[in-house]
Amino acid sequence: MKFHPRRTIRALLLPLAAGLALTALPAQTAQAASTLTNGGFESGGSGAATPAGWSEYGDTGASYTESGGHGGSYRLSHYSASAYKVETYQYLSGLADGNYTLTAWVRSSGGQNAAYLALKNCGSPEQRTDLPVSSSGWIRIVTPVKVTGNQCTISVNSDANAGNWINVDDVTFTSGTTGTTVHGADISSLAKSEAKGGVYRTGSGTAGDALAILRSSGMNYARLKVWVNPADGYNDKAHVLAMAKRVKAQGMKLLVDFHYSDTWADPGAQTKPAAWAGHSYSRLKTDVYNHTYDVLSALKAQGTTADMVQVGNEINGGMLWSEGSTDNWSQLAGLINSGYDAVKAVNSATLVALHLAKGGDKAGTEWWFDNALANGVRFDAIGLSYYGYWHGPLADFQTTLDDAAARYGKPVFVAETAYPFRLDSDDPLTNQIDTTGELVPGYPATAAGQARWMNDVASIVEAVPNGRGLGVFYWEATWTAVPGNGWDPADATSGNGWENQALFGYDDRALPSLSWFSHR
Repeated sequence: MKFHPRRTIRALLLPLAAGLALTALPAQTAQAASTLTNGGFESGGSGAATPAGWSEYGDTGASYTESGGHGGSYRLSHYSASAYKVETYQYLSGLADGNYTLTAWVRSSGGQNAAYLALKNCGSPEQRTDLPVSSSGWIRIVTPVKVTGNQCTISVNSDANAGNWINVDDVTFTSGTTGTTVHGADISSLAKSEAKGGVYRTGSGTAGDALAILRSSGMNYARLKVWVNPADGYNDKAHVLAMAKRVKAQGMKLLVDFHYSDTWADPGAQTKPAAWAGHSYSRLKTDVYNHTYDVLSALKAQGTTADMVQVGNEINGGMLWSEGSTDNWSQLAGLINSGYDAVKAVNSATLVALHLAKGGDKAGTEWWFDNALANGVRFDAIGLSYYGYWHGPLADFQTTLDDAAARYGKPVFVAETAYPFRLDSDDPLTNQIDTTGELVPGYPATAAGQARWMNDVASIVEAVPNGRGLGVFYWEATWTAVPGNGWDPADATSGNGWENQALFGYDDRALPSLSWFSHR
């Protein structure tokens, strides 16, 4: 259901000319105070032209309160039937200097030139957070700032096209700060791409090292998958060791993703490596330990110790089927703990993450981790895959992520996400996402849409309470269309259905969407 703001009495008020440029706000207003006033927009009720405690600038007819709040009865809305620019703001003075965080619940139709919350005139650089596109479910976003001059302006901004709208409610301004530490990408395809002739260029067209290009945009963490005996020889121990040296040379951290398979492991397939095929459950526990220890100890020996490890990949249904299926939780727990023990035996400081797909499935995530804990599974962090075109709306993702962090008291992160920058293919294989109907509403298949998706996902991770949101890994940032580097390691002619979701374009140039790596 689309929640469309009602114009109420605001329709009777003539807005200023559409397109009026927003200029610097006056330094102070009559409502100046050291605490936020009317953050729930309850004062004045529905149809208040200017919410109590707040001021407006620009096309003021587009800013008003109406019923349908997040926490209370009312909310702030921006809307007009014609294009508009409006700012609803509140100036705070007499603040003690220090770190503050603005928190708000928001919804947005999307389509605006810009729709964001801002903290400015605070004595430090202005901070902004875009409103994610969500026409039904409310999403909580945060914006941190350092106050150095005892004052700060809280600002809700819309630069919108006709019919665009936002809702904002339950705004708070409290001590503390936020941010994310992981701005990562899975680059498992890179070594094979380079070997098959893949070229990577800067945005201006200069050929270079893909890792260096990514690092220069702010990437600080690389994810590498490990297969046991893959048909093409890539993503094995030797290749992971070689790539790890490059990753660490760029000053990045390293996440090693054990699939415990010779090929793709995911919710639909958890096939044992051929070398382990006839092994008993007891032997499989030893296999998991030895394989995990072997790869990680070799990484440590060459000075590239793993910072984080996934014991299994998208193990919603377990791993090493059938012995490690979720149909037999005690055995699955034994296999996971065998991997955990191997990780800690190599380096006790390495984080062990457990990784599920379906990042919008709160009930499924709870079912899995409740069973894991009941069976004594040990882990340090929770990773979720969240692809918006498969795993539900952003509001469901936030609910799942917040719940996992609180319910299990663990840090959480997005182990995989991605978004297309175009829909057509650069090779003969049809792309996984190739029609507009598959896209997430409000996020076009453009470089700008790709960047917007990544920043909005990162904003939701940043908003996880108690600082438990670690960050985000982009999945397969370097998997461009290179002949011979297809999806099937056993078939050199297989194509790549993901090149339209890489972070390098069909001309091999880095896309502007790499800007997401600089998210707070």
